[in-house]
Amino acid sequence: MTITVYTARTVHTMNPSQPAGECVAVRDGRVLGVGPIDEIRRFGDVRIDDRYADKVLVPGFVEGHSHALEGSVWNHLYLGYFDRRDPEGRLWPGLKSPEAVQDRLAEHVSQGDSEAPLVAWGLDPVYFDDAIIDRRLLDAVSETRPIVVIHASLHVMFVNSATIARANLHDLDMEGIKRGDDGRPSGVVEEFAAMHPVFDALEFDIFEGASDTGALNRYAQAARREGVTTITDLLNPMSDAAIAALREATAAEDFPVRLVPALNALAWEPQAGSERVQQALAYNHERLQFGLVKLVTDGAIQNFTARLQWPGYLTGPDNGVWNAPPETFHDMVGHYHQAGLHLHVHTNGDEAVNVILDALDEALAMWPRPDHRHTLQHVQLIRQDQLRRVERLGACLNIFANHIYYWGDIHLTKTLGFDRCQRLEPAASAERLGIVFGIHCDAPVTPISPLFTAWCATTRQTAGGVTLGEAEQISRARALEAITLGAAYTLRMDDRIGSLEPGKLADITVLDDDPLTSDRPLKDIGVHDTLLSGRPTGGS
Repeated sequence: MTITVYTARTVHTMNPSQPAGECVAVRDGRVLGVGPIDEIRRFGDVRIDDRYADKVLVPGFVEGHSHALEGSVWNHLYLGYFDRRDPEGRLWPGLKSPEAVQDRLAEHVSQGDSEAPLVAWGLDPVYFDDAIIDRRLLDAVSETRPIVVIHASLHVMFVNSATIARANLHDLDMEGIKRGDDGRPSGVVEEFAAMHPVFDALEFDIFEGASDTGALNRYAQAARREGVTTITDLLNPMSDAAIAALREATAAEDFPVRLVPALNALAWEPQAGSERVQQALAYNHERLQFGLVKLVTDGAIQNFTARLQWPGYLTGPDNGVWNAPPETFHDMVGHYHQAGLHLHVHTNGDEAVNVILDALDEALAMWPRPDHRHTLQHVQLIRQDQLRRVERLGACLNIFANHIYYWGDIHLTKTLGFDRCQRLEPAASAERLGIVFGIHCDAPVTPISPLFTAWCATTRQTAGGVTLGEAEQISRARALEAITLGAAYTLRMDDRIGSLEPGKLADITVLDDDPLTSDRPLKDIGVHDTLLSGRPTGGS
């Protein structure tokens, strides 16, 4: 079989026994070896490929917490505060005021079917000082056409009076349907349980939009451009349609990434959910990997829906919202653990972390399971004593490093205050305790870009230029590990991806500069190409 040798300025392997080299040899889609070319020639005749001779090769990036919604959400109108590029590369300017939000909605409200909802996403009112975003702001755009605006965190929606009437929110007694002093729905709907009556009434669900091959292909291409070779869809409905779309998209030989979906556990009864995942395992192949189960406990800190321990929020409400009663999460952790499946659990606030750690403690006491790799996701406010419990329980973390940049200034002044902001996303503490961790973007909440995520973890700089928690900064080398081998470990795929070692899949990211030695910020280093199983996927 042909041996292809890709030469490079340097190769960083994430293999501690052979950390660097001058070329990567590939055979049958796998890494044959890294080292001097003369040593590689011992395997036989080689074909030298110098197209990356002036580039830097690293293991393919692994995005361990993102959503295929990134491929479909751009079918709707973007209303975010920050400038953002869609999967086709179009730049959408950020909106800096409620009036700008109204103006963009007004530009589109007359387009399309007037009976169909106008759906938008990305809005986060926390940036607008004391401005109130509710039905009145949306009614000023239209009182007759339903308008639905999804919060940037995906945990809140804003609706107008037409939507309130269509979904009959007046008559629903649910925790997440916020009401004004007059008892009427305000147009603010918090968390998934309360959102579903709106989706049902309007006959659409923004979270189902990823269940088609077009969306999956857009998602994969967006990830590829940022150097990602393995992505997750960490809240997949795993309906028949969703599974069929996953199978069809990933069956294409030119699909440029590996895709790891996770069952949305709250959408299934536990027994049916575990059976669904077990059945899906039969469809696994090199580009599609079923086996994960996702629980979403609380909301997001920036919109005051995460569950916090004392002293709660700096300003605003006393506490956030559970997506189900805590005892439900306790029972679900026990069920899926006993079933031998791999849990990934959304835990933003420290109260949510505590609930899941208690559940894991009991599950592991009743059904011991070495190397379970259950992973707590986000863990923005995890405490030091909780980190020690994570280490004792053998769990993993996936840390939302991007959050520091996008919402750090808000946490400092509105949600948490100075002291707790120093421990946000505590990657250095996890490293000191020997906890395996990845870092992530949570797309479409923030854009896919592992190098930007690594920059966030190494600098801990907010959008306003403030450094939060210098003691929790990690090195460039550790950040590179977190977006490759660390993330792969949390997905139980480190035997195949995450480092460039003999026998592993030849998934490679090609960079314009060296992430370990360059003077350029990590976020400014260009991605030139990726290789999946040793085959270039398209270039920059």
